[in-house]
Amino acid sequence: MLRRYWFEFDLSQSQARVVPYGLGCGVTAFNYEDAITLMRDRVFKGCGLPPIRNVIEDVDVSTLDDKHVRPNMDMPVFRGVWFPLGASKSR
Repeated sequence: MLRRYWFEFDLSQSQARVVPYGLGCGVTAFNYEDAITLMRDRVFKGCGLPPIRNVIEDVDVSTLDDKHVRPNMDMPVFRGVWFPLGASKSR
């Protein structure tokens, strides 16, 4: 069974300029460890995963930002990264 996760990161001001994930990252995965692996491999490729400030398991996507996140996310029903858009091409 797949679960939807929403991750928020603890980014320093300098990281926020370089890493465009200040809004967060949405992942559908089998479990928390699978979600971390997907983010590490598909979003932060070799950059290192920033510290996680908050995680929402089984997130209701209707509660996410309706100006930036929801219009720019992939379908959250498949295993992979659905925000940022385009981070996960394989399902």
